[in-house]
Amino acid sequence: MGMLTSRDLQRMLQVDRSTIYRMAESGSIPAVKVGRQWRFPSEAIDRWLAGTERPQPAPVADGGLIPAACVQPVLDVIADMLGVMLVVTDMDGVPVTEVSNPCGLFSEIAALPGGTAECIAGWHDLAGSLNLEPQFTPSHLGLLCARSFVRVGSELKGMVVAGGIAPDDWPPSGGTLASISDTFGLDGGELSRHVHEVYRLGDRERKEVLEVLPRIGYMVSEITTQHLELQRKLEAIASLAHT
Repeated sequence: MGMLTSRDLQRMLQVDRSTIYRMAESGSIPAVKVGRQWRFPSEAIDRWLAGTERPQPAPVADGGLIPAACVQPVLDVIADMLGVMLVVTDMDGVPVTEVSNPCGLFSEIAALPGGTAECIAGWHDLAGSLNLEPQFTPSHLGLLCARSFVRVGSELKGMVVAGGIAPDDWPPSGGTLASISDTFGLDGGELSRHVHEVYRLGDRERKEVLEVLPRIGYMVSEITTQHLELQRKLEAIASLAHT
């Protein structure tokens, strides 16, 4: 029995990778986890496709879908200004927006089978941090990342994650690079070619990122809240029109 990757399923189902991961996590599609990577038994997928409609992108809990189309352009501009990567995720670490201003090393890893799954697992870990204030922590690649929360009312609905930032001792040792390469099935030389394609910030720039992150989280929270309020009003108007 062969195994399919998330990229294989993306091509077959014509949905984005975050939808594939949500379906795997919820058990709505045949899937097995190998380490931190999802794999999909091909025969089980064929049977599933024979009796299942193609999936639609799933919203976050309670229909509180962060309006990516509204958030993305603003996030792109802020990421460029700060010189970092930015992404909005749900509380499981699954991206709601595209990654803004991705560094070359991230792009290389994310393009690999299971590469995005590793990132999602790391972002999920950020959600469980007890510290409500943004602070830098190392990612699975050894780069620095930090997050702020997106709130709707009193509920946490997602995160704004900043990353792609090189720590002071970058680049990592040859042994660390070899370990990362083994994780993703890369040739060591491939990773070495991209190891310097990261963002290098001084102390002042890092401090600025940590100060701005909560403001970005608040902005996304406000956009989401207004989006939901508009949805409710439109639903109420539609209901009146049918009475």
